[in-house]
Amino acid sequence: MNSKIKKPGAISTYAEFFEQLKHRVRVAQLKASLAVNSGLIQLYWDIGKSIVEKQEQEGWRAQVIEKLCKDLQSAFPGIQGFSRTNVFRMRTFYLAYKDRIPQVVGLSKELPIVKIPWGHNALLLEKVKDFQERLWYAEQTIEHGLSRAALADWIKSKAYKRQGKAITNFSQQLPSPQSKLAQETLKDPYNFDFLTLDSDFRELELENQLVDNIQKLLLELGKGFAFIGR
Repeated sequence: MNSKIKKPGAISTYAEFFEQLKHRVRVAQLKASLAVNSGLIQLYWDIGKSIVEKQEQEGWRAQVIEKLCKDLQSAFPGIQGFSRTNVFRMRTFYLAYKDRIPQVVGLSKELPIVKIPWGHNALLLEKVKDFQERLWYAEQTIEHGLSRAALADWIKSKAYKRQGKAITNFSQQLPSPQSKLAQETLKDPYNFDFLTLDSDFRELELENQLVDNIQKLLLELGKGFAFIGR
């Protein structure tokens, strides 16, 4: 009777090999996704730039841009990115950053606004007026993997203005630069308006509401917090 003898460690070796391949596939998927996103942001920047230049050089009015939107939709059916709203948003995107970015350099791939999805950029254009504040929110989106809804919560709670301002004794108890790093992880003050509790709420009600809104709570607390258990 013939029988195959498995070498010791063959199963574990295969499992490790398979895990390594899965990791490589995921890394490749992420890089491809980032490349596609970067290319899309660059395309929208170029379209916005071209429209602005046509308006300046040839006096294009809104009616011409609206015709352009319809023609683009006819040329690329099924692509929602060329809606009237989005094409005008491309123009706004270019105008918002053109004076902040050297024209020789152009839209560098290292800029945080290039690394986040277009929907996030649209939200920043709509809700945040300050250039540095927009960049900060874009950087936080990358660092924390914020969804568009989570980014909206950060903006609504004015996280940029409250970063690292909590009252602590870190400077007395920790050496620099650890004290500064610890201070920067906290906000001031925590904003629990999303709980919609009455003024005479009980502690149990607060606990239940915080657990029910755990994602918003962790975003409000700042960096370095995780929900382990109740």
